[in-house]
Amino acid sequence: MTLISSISGIRGTIGGKPGEGLTPVDLTKFASAYGSWLLKKNGKKKLKVVIGRDARISGDMVCGIVCNTLNALGVDTIELGMATTPTVEIAVVSEKADGGIIITASHNPVNWNALKLLNDEGEFLSSEEGEEVLQMAGEEKFSFVPWDELGIRIVKNDYHFNHIEKILALDLVKTDLIKKAGFRLVVDGVNSVGGFTVPELLRKLGVHDIIELNCEPTGLFAHDPEPLPKNLTGLSEAVVQHRADLGIVVDPDVDRLAFICENGEMFGEEYTLVAVADYVLSKYPGNTVSNLSSTEALSVVTEKYGGKRYLAAVGEVNVVRIMKEVNAIIGGEGNGGVIFPALHYGRDALAGIALFLSHLAEKGKKISELRKTYPDYFMAKNKVLYDERTDAEKVFSAVSDHFKEYPQNTIDGLFIKLENGWIHFRRSNTEPVFRIYIETNGREETEKLSNQVVNLVSNLISHA
Repeated sequence: MTLISSISGIRGTIGGKPGEGLTPVDLTKFASAYGSWLLKKNGKKKLKVVIGRDARISGDMVCGIVCNTLNALGVDTIELGMATTPTVEIAVVSEKADGGIIITASHNPVNWNALKLLNDEGEFLSSEEGEEVLQMAGEEKFSFVPWDELGIRIVKNDYHFNHIEKILALDLVKTDLIKKAGFRLVVDGVNSVGGFTVPELLRKLGVHDIIELNCEPTGLFAHDPEPLPKNLTGLSEAVVQHRADLGIVVDPDVDRLAFICENGEMFGEEYTLVAVADYVLSKYPGNTVSNLSSTEALSVVTEKYGGKRYLAAVGEVNVVRIMKEVNAIIGGEGNGGVIFPALHYGRDALAGIALFLSHLAEKGKKISELRKTYPDYFMAKNKVLYDERTDAEKVFSAVSDHFKEYPQNTIDGLFIKLENGWIHFRRSNTEPVFRIYIETNGREETEKLSNQVVNLVSNLISHA
């Protein structure tokens, strides 16, 4: 069993003993801490918090505990039921709520769940705010209200329609062009909330030739929910079989987005942000921001329009902070996360779909032809499992020493700048793994270097 508290929220496997997995005891403790933190921050005024969840089997149980705990603190809850992460973020602002909780473990397997905590702007808590919540959880000094001051539960389970309407209202979303293009699309909803939100968005955009895969929100994922090539063979085959123009896949909470070309090949999740940024910057030139693990291709596109690409540590909250500092027009993460501030400061796959299809329709190209207009970089994404016995600092020091002839920074783990690429080695915020991302301008070089670094890290762990 696993329980992880980090900048990405409180995440763990369901079941087991308190403190070792995400149990009802842990859920009550962390929900109490978050509610108490909000009350302290707001001077104990009457508060309301928006709650939404993905389709995981455990979601209903987790939601019930979290909502009841907040109500016991005197906090009202606005419950959206099954909702995407960006939908909850938008609802916090629309409802003038004091915070929000998204119940989702994002790309993690079905036995995981998590509490992702938002502030009153519908954005993730800063690391400092998160630390305050974790400290309050550790102290367990909670005070619950008497019976006549309990919070109430308000249900609003169709908020995705509000979210979609806000997307349609964006001036860069060209519904007329998309409708005219007559796209045939295959959608993989990975048996979660994307299964009903993505097709609904497409219909509103004027797309009616939609083939749906895994769109029943059962929470029983038909494949590993992380939108990586090895998990999307079924979607690729369906795109070719149905002679579709492209395939669309999202993760369980719909903040990550990837495309399949008409020939069944991956467009590349790294290039989701690149393509959308190309479209947005062509209309509104300016700066961009992505995390350290994102492709250098974003720099090429940004500079084409006279802007500058800035780098941030991994984590949406880190990217958003830098975006605000440099007044970025668009930003996100290379895992297929698009952040478009004109809508809201959060990764939003639904907005990404609308902007990408507008771009594709305007260009009048096949998606594979569009991909060829961007520079080729080759990335390898690996992870190496570790446990509590691993001396992480010793591993980082050894890797740093191994590549000591290259410039390095420690903004987030270890980032090594190579002559023709980079290595990003860091501990995951969401799993007990080291993540090893490598990019160069040569496929064989990337594969060779990737194997070298994975073997190096694995040997260091085994001998630790």
